[in-house]
Amino acid sequence: QVQLVESGGGLVQAGGSLRLSCTASRDIRSIFLMAWYRQAPGKQRDFVATITSGDITNYADSVKGRFTISRDTFKNTVYLQMDSLKPEDTAVYYCNADLFARLYWGQGTQVTVSS
Repeated sequence: QVQLVESGGGLVQAGGSLRLSCTASRDIRSIFLMAWYRQAPGKQRDFVATITSGDITNYADSVKGRFTISRDTFKNTVYLQMDSLKPEDTAVYYCNADLFARLYWGQGTQVTVSS
């Protein structure tokens, strides 16, 4: 099992930046894949970015070139650096871990981008 705690959300103006953190309760080197998803009000939860245990990354087209996913194995933390934020990036952002073919989710952190 793993518990995930997200932090770093907040209110930012369009064009600004935020860095989200997702801290795991266990060594993330044992986790095959970690990801960020987001859910805007009234919409489904959408994929944002993933990073594997081999540091291979993947991004949704809507964030490619603006967001960067990374991880710090010493801190058991995965980050999402978000630059050039747009109002349409407003959502609750969730961290996800694929551990032994079971998915775990954090509680989410709110990101609001004002125009």
